[in-house]
Amino acid sequence: MKRIVIVGATSAIAEHCARCWLETGPADMLLLGRDVPRLERVAADLKARSPDSSLQTAQADFLSPDDIQAWAARAYGAGPVDIVLIAHGTLPDQPQCQADLAASNTAMAINGISPVLFAEAFAGRMQQADHGTLIIIGSVAGDRGRKSNYVYGAAKGLVTRYAQGLQHRLAASQVRVVLVKPGPTDTPMTAHLKEAGTGLAKVEDVARAIVSGAQKGSRTVYAPGKWGLIMMIIRHLPFSVFKKLNI
Repeated sequence: MKRIVIVGATSAIAEHCARCWLETGPADMLLLGRDVPRLERVAADLKARSPDSSLQTAQADFLSPDDIQAWAARAYGAGPVDIVLIAHGTLPDQPQCQADLAASNTAMAINGISPVLFAEAFAGRMQQADHGTLIIIGSVAGDRGRKSNYVYGAAKGLVTRYAQGLQHRLAASQVRVVLVKPGPTDTPMTAHLKEAGTGLAKVEDVARAIVSGAQKGSRTVYAPGKWGLIMMIIRHLPFSVFKKLNI
C-alpha cells in the first residue's frame, strides 16, 4: 500500500489528485490542512471511494518551521513515504498587496516560503531513504512577473527556483522532484475569475496531468500542457512589447 502525504489537502487540485491515486488501489494517506471540518469532509469522501485505504487528517501551522519539521518527522515515523504533494496556497488580491504590506507579507509567506519549507523538511528524509516522489505545485504566474499578480507571481517564482535547485541536489538519487505549473483552474480559489468570464481548466484534467507527470518522473509539468508553449512565448517577449500588454 502506497504511503502518501498531501499538504494542503483541502485544495481542489489536491483532492482530485488523491482521487486519482485511489483509483489505482488503496493507499495510506496523511492529509494536512488548516481547516479541520473541510479536511474531514475530504477524508470522508475519499474513504467512501476507497474503503480499504487508511486516511489520517491533521491540522498544521503552515507558517511555523517547527510545526512543519515536526509533521515531516511524524510522517516518516512509520517508514518511508512514496509520494508527497505540496499543494496549498491562496490567490491574493494584487491591489490590496500593493496597499498593505501585511497582505503582501502573508501572500509571500503562504505561497512561497511555506511550500519551500515543507519541501525542504521532506526532501532530506527522502534523500536519506533514497526513495519517493516530491510534487510541488507552483504556477504559470511564476514564469514572468506581470502587473496583474506580481506579488503572487514572485512567490511562485521563488517556488520555481527552489524546485530547480532541489532537482539539481537530488539528481544523483532515486528521489524525483516534480514542479507543477497549473494555468488558471476552475477551483473555489478562482471563482471570481470564472465570474469575470476567464477561461479555466477543469480541475479533474489538471489533477490527472499532475498524477501522470509524476508517474513519468517529469521535472516540470504544465497543466494543461498548452501553458508550456504560452509561457515560453510570454517569457521571451521583449519588454518593449510586453509592457504594452494588459495582463
